[in-house]
Amino acid sequence: MRLLKDQQRVAKEHFDTTIFLEGIAGTGKTTAAIERVKQLIRSGVATDSILVLVPQAALAIPYREALRRSRVATGGDIHTATIGSLAYQMVDLFFPLIADDIGFENPLDRPHFLSLELVQYYMTRFVEPEIEAHDYFNSVTISRSRLYTQIVDNLNKAALVRFDPQTIAERLKSAWRGDVEQGYIYDDAQISANLFREMCVRNNMLDFSLQVTLFVEFLWKLEQPRRYLMQQYKHLIVDNIEEDTPATHDILRDWLPHCESALLIYDSESGYRRFLGADPVDAYQLKKLCQTHIKLTKHRVMSSDIQAFQSEMARSLNQPAPKSPKNSDAREAIVYADNRYHPQMIDWAAENIASLVHSEGVNPAEIVVLAPYLPDALRFALQTRLNEHSVPNRSHRPSRALREEPAARTLLTLAKIAHPQWNIPASKYDIAYALTASIAQFDLVRARLLVDIVYRNRQLHPFEQISNEKVQERITFDLGNRYEQLRQWVDAYIQDEPLPLDAFFSKLFGEILSQPSFGFHDRYEAANTAANLIDSARRFRQTVNKIEPHLDTSPEYVAMVDKGVIANLYIRDWQLEKRDSVLIAPAYTFLLSNQPVEYQFWLNVGSSGWAQRVNQPLTHPYVLSRQWTEGRRWEDADEVAVNQETLANLALGLIRRCRKKVYLGFSEFGEQGYEQRGTLLMAVHSMLRRLRREEEHV
Repeated sequence: MRLLKDQQRVAKEHFDTTIFLEGIAGTGKTTAAIERVKQLIRSGVATDSILVLVPQAALAIPYREALRRSRVATGGDIHTATIGSLAYQMVDLFFPLIADDIGFENPLDRPHFLSLELVQYYMTRFVEPEIEAHDYFNSVTISRSRLYTQIVDNLNKAALVRFDPQTIAERLKSAWRGDVEQGYIYDDAQISANLFREMCVRNNMLDFSLQVTLFVEFLWKLEQPRRYLMQQYKHLIVDNIEEDTPATHDILRDWLPHCESALLIYDSESGYRRFLGADPVDAYQLKKLCQTHIKLTKHRVMSSDIQAFQSEMARSLNQPAPKSPKNSDAREAIVYADNRYHPQMIDWAAENIASLVHSEGVNPAEIVVLAPYLPDALRFALQTRLNEHSVPNRSHRPSRALREEPAARTLLTLAKIAHPQWNIPASKYDIAYALTASIAQFDLVRARLLVDIVYRNRQLHPFEQISNEKVQERITFDLGNRYEQLRQWVDAYIQDEPLPLDAFFSKLFGEILSQPSFGFHDRYEAANTAANLIDSARRFRQTVNKIEPHLDTSPEYVAMVDKGVIANLYIRDWQLEKRDSVLIAPAYTFLLSNQPVEYQFWLNVGSSGWAQRVNQPLTHPYVLSRQWTEGRRWEDADEVAVNQETLANLALGLIRRCRKKVYLGFSEFGEQGYEQRGTLLMAVHSMLRRLRREEEHV
């Protein structure tokens, strides 16, 4: 991409000062920043003195990929970090300096860093008994995994916004104006958070919130750790600061005056990670500390018709509307379908995607299918239809339970069969499901018929023991032979010494499931899930064995996953290599990847989920914010205003990441059979009526 004048200023000038760069998505801010990194290296700056700081690790991928493809002799990779990875690095290095003062019971021992999965595991082990004994959260109906993640989210907010974690309930109750019961829920959440924090300090366990707290509140105030970072990284590139937190912004306030150069990038009209503590208002205050201010205004992604669509949607959503380009028509940028039933909408989407791919030659990687939420039923229906049309596809759903992924569920079920000593039974349905995923062309009906006959006494028996020839013929000898290969592999494994669970998963994947004629062969998504599960099991084993050396971690891990533990975030899920497949994802997941595409499909346009924030009974991202006035009540007007702002930011953010056309999929009756009349649908109808009136007037 040819750089425009202001982009060139960012890329090639001001190497001895600090720059605040702003503009809406698609104006080329990250592109200019990448060129700046290249120019710094060309001018002789050492790569290990450059730090790219981002709110989440996936946003650093474009920098690494661009430098890898470029001809710049880097001499090594530039460093990329988030506030979390910086905290981990600094606490791991300097923990002995503060451990005694903080009150850890074993200050001379190494700390144990807990992932999200491990946090939930130890919540279940040590905090859940107290919750059960005192009947906490007796009126809360969400799953235990979701409940635990919200308790942890409160602790994370305290660390990232920088307030005392002992005041979580007080802050939440001071803003609540509803029934008394909610106040008791906040008190229970406070008690649970306190119990978890006490357990961590007692056992040298550091979850994300404690790592950030130790870094920001203690290490950063000491001369040695601060000097270590400031002397190592003289040149900062801080991207998407509006999606970062006050803790990061406060660190930057101290760091910027000591940099040789710095570039701060602010994406206007964003702030999609507010539910994770992002603070766009606080981020914008950093502009005052920068010596040079540059604003990019020319959009480099949207076509003229898409820009007109953006302008008209902004008007319908009561937002400032940029002027539409001449000779543009918002209606040319959209394809609108008004279906009566939900399956008809899915068929419409699959047929249009197939037409784009097969008739118009569109690369599937340039198509995304988005919805406010992506439940299993919707994802399965979409992928089934796309597979029928021979359209390659993949899905990405962060913050989902590990057991919800078919490939993970398959591996776990086979692990139970291969380890009878665990005494963890697998249901016949799970085994039939595992066989359909493990063996190519095996359908669930024939798999269940087979399992009903060959699965006895928690063992798989040979296919040849089926005495009824008609049943054998119905299953087919081809599928029976592949089943036998899998069964014999499991039987051979049982005869040997059991492996660590991650090694078992790796062996099963490599020797059987990834082979031709088996279910994971040439299936990138299944392989990716398997890799995540292997990493998850390995990290669980390595960490828990340090904390509890005599514990058999394999059955503990399987039991944890069966309880619905929410998965860690894995960077490979966000990798940006060109995969020729259609992405199916929740709308926010796509937004946070910050990558434009040619075609977008918005499904369930009538859903209220586009505007409503997720119900979180134990927390509140807007109240636990630096921008909230303590003691002020959260009124209905606040909820309405937040929903309007949420919808506008989401819809306009998606449009700005589209090059050619948006397909709007609507069904009069939603997935649950109820009529859909959400705010986004009303805005689309308002836009179309207004354009029709204006055309008639002309």
